[in-house]
Amino acid sequence: MEKRSDPGRLYIVATPIGNLDDITLRALEVLAAVDRIAAEDTRHTQRLLARHGIDRPLIAVHEHNEETQTPRIVERIAQGESIALVSDAGTPLLSDPGYRLVKGAAERGIEVVAIPGPSAVTAALSVCGLPTDRFVFEGFLPARRAGRLRRLSELRGQSRTMVFFESSHRIGDCLADLQESFGPERPAAVCRELTKQFETVLRGPLSELIGRVQGDPNQRKGEFVLVVGGADSAEAADFAAALALASELQDQVGASQAARIAAKLHGVSRRELYQALQRGEGTAGSE
Repeated sequence: MEKRSDPGRLYIVATPIGNLDDITLRALEVLAAVDRIAAEDTRHTQRLLARHGIDRPLIAVHEHNEETQTPRIVERIAQGESIALVSDAGTPLLSDPGYRLVKGAAERGIEVVAIPGPSAVTAALSVCGLPTDRFVFEGFLPARRAGRLRRLSELRGQSRTMVFFESSHRIGDCLADLQESFGPERPAAVCRELTKQFETVLRGPLSELIGRVQGDPNQRKGEFVLVVGGADSAEAADFAAALALASELQDQVGASQAARIAAKLHGVSRRELYQALQRGEGTAGSE
């Protein structure tokens, strides 16, 4: 390949999360002008390009080949090519491949340019009806229940609004575990198929949402973003007090009985309290 004098760039281009018309004019200009497009799924991206009359060479970059493709793409850019990175939907790198490529390009001194646009995270936050001044994005929770419950236990006292991605075949189990970990009255929103034909947004306490999802098979189809309200200060304080008491009691009565007593006195989940004791939380050595 002949070396060019103009430096190449890496563009991080947000693409629609459902409706193909949800793409910015700038994104279309960049996709039409770059030398190549690095896509998570080339077939999926080809449909988007065809919809807007764009014909550019595609390179597949996904979780299974990103490590090997990164040096090749970085070298192309270093030689003068400009390349756009797109994911299947939304903004790349949010629960999608791309981190290694951006890091590799930055380390070579290559300019990395964000072309902002659609994002399932911000779309869900904008319609959930929960506080959005502070939030934390957790991506996909562990697929196995034990890991999922362990992670949710760690998030129990999180005061910021939480955003999760979830699949159709785990949505019911995930909501049940959220209720077990955070309590039935914790406010949440189930955002399904955002921007698509069958988009729905269900809002309410977790106990109500579980019933609505279980009672309607259509609410268990599609792609999901879950938005869950953070713990209020009183709830967090109750759990902290219960954990301190259980930590004092466990040497005398054992962890299980200590959790049972403290949970009853402070009105918190015995299971979550016991799991916190098992992890060593609340002990002098964990401070």
